[in-house]
Amino acid sequence: MKNFILGLLFLIFSQLSMAETKISSNFLLQDMAGIKHQLSQYKGKWVLVNYWATWCPPCLEEVPDLVNLYDHRKRKDLMVFGVVFDYKDAKEVTEYVDDMLMSYPIILGDDAVTAQIGAAEVLPTTFIYNPQGELVKIKRGLITKQYVEKMIGAVKN
Repeated sequence: MKNFILGLLFLIFSQLSMAETKISSNFLLQDMAGIKHQLSQYKGKWVLVNYWATWCPPCLEEVPDLVNLYDHRKRKDLMVFGVVFDYKDAKEVTEYVDDMLMSYPIILGDDAVTAQIGAAEVLPTTFIYNPQGELVKIKRGLITKQYVEKMIGAVKN
């Protein structure tokens, strides 16, 4: 009887875990312009979710590469989202985004975002999803245009 109950509990928890994976694999984020973005909308494209902060020097350094990637590939095979954390208010973020000419959607990071995407121990951190919507890489630290292009080219769709 004890083994039966343990087996049943294991089955229940494994099903809950699978359900959580399915939910988090199709995140829903709202950007600062009020537009909602769901991962499934971008099927067929690589999706980068980049966590950053206004005070973070490596985050500042990677912005031009992310803007370049987004501007040149958004209609073809790539979507980029910037998720800002540890900010004072939305005005501060808007000014930073304008100063840096960030053309990709910006999301104000909070617990709801990390519950869907995941937490980051360091900034910047980039979550990379393949065209099938599967998380294939969590890149901690600076990400470059060359890194992304190599990854996109190296992995078969």
